[in-house]
Amino acid sequence: MKEYTRICARIDLDAIEYNLEMMRRRVPSDTKMIGVIKMDGYGHGAAQIARSVMEEKDYVWGYAAATPDEAALLRKKGIQKPILVLGCAFPEQRDEMIRKDIRMTCYTWEMAQDISERAQRLGKNAVIHIKLDTGMSRLGFLISEESADTIARITELPGIEAEGIFTHFSKADETDKTFTKNQIEKYLWMKTQLESRGIRFPFWHCSNSAGIIDMPEAAMDLVRAGISMYGMYPSGEVKKELVPLKPAMELISHVAHVKWVEPGTYVSYGGTYVTDRRTRIVTVPVGYGDGYPRSLSNKGYVLIHGKKAPILGRVCMDQLMVDATDIEDVQFGDRITLAGEEDGVRVSIDELADLSGRFNYEFVCNIGKRVPREYVRNGRVIEQMDYFE
Repeated sequence: MKEYTRICARIDLDAIEYNLEMMRRRVPSDTKMIGVIKMDGYGHGAAQIARSVMEEKDYVWGYAAATPDEAALLRKKGIQKPILVLGCAFPEQRDEMIRKDIRMTCYTWEMAQDISERAQRLGKNAVIHIKLDTGMSRLGFLISEESADTIARITELPGIEAEGIFTHFSKADETDKTFTKNQIEKYLWMKTQLESRGIRFPFWHCSNSAGIIDMPEAAMDLVRAGISMYGMYPSGEVKKELVPLKPAMELISHVAHVKWVEPGTYVSYGGTYVTDRRTRIVTVPVGYGDGYPRSLSNKGYVLIHGKKAPILGRVCMDQLMVDATDIEDVQFGDRITLAGEEDGVRVSIDELADLSGRFNYEFVCNIGKRVPREYVRNGRVIEQMDYFE
């Protein structure tokens, strides 16, 4: 296999499988999981994770993507289980989704009519999940008897297979669950309204990662496992002790240059850092062009030989500099851990995200296409993904 020295994101498939199992234990045995692999699996590699971890698991019902293009790419890469697109499917995208058996989220009567007409023309059923807006104010039918009437009419449209109905929690990752409980009440009220109209959906789902961890009572036919599948918690307020997780991503680089400079030396663009002692500067061949946040300038740190080396000056597009004065025997080509663990010391994505003023979702999603991914099983690399090949 190819050796990636400049930078590599190493994805631990065993950790992802472990995280899924931990979340599975929090929900009823007959509840199945949707693996949320939008934004290329939160930067981890959607197709690789689906194929290597989830495709053969009975308790994984299928996957959730954000856009039709994401879902179509998963189909192209051989993913067979159901794929639900959580976002908007615009009219010009719907024919391909019907042909490729990709589930659409439906949240207006006009959308349902158009999908029905297209399905009839193609001679194939369109599978949809109805979206309810219980408090996010994003997509979805508002909670009302009128909406229940409209949804009932949608289920009767020719060419439409209404397979599921769902909502999304907006504050389930907060300690105070009052708002989330109110969302659940609204959702269950709509369930009663629809059932009184003779409408039954095979799949009801509302729980995200925070719901799985903190509110197992909200689990229904399906739950949607997102950020926690990758070993990160949706916030610092969820009950982490209930679901232990293992981080799935490491970011690794290697030393590009080592030099000693004298006191009073300016470092990086703008000279925002000036050395106050004789300093050993290590240049790391990674920058914001790779998705490493520029906002970690003069804040972040990396690990070299298991010791912290703070970032000096501004993070450049392609490089950054760190202080290795107090780290012994640093040489060209030595390993640098940007995120992960080395010699029992950890620099976590959560910590870097906090230092940068971002949050963990954003950090991993921003890891760019210049960063190859390696997939590890039992400590051994089994697959690589290089966006430049």
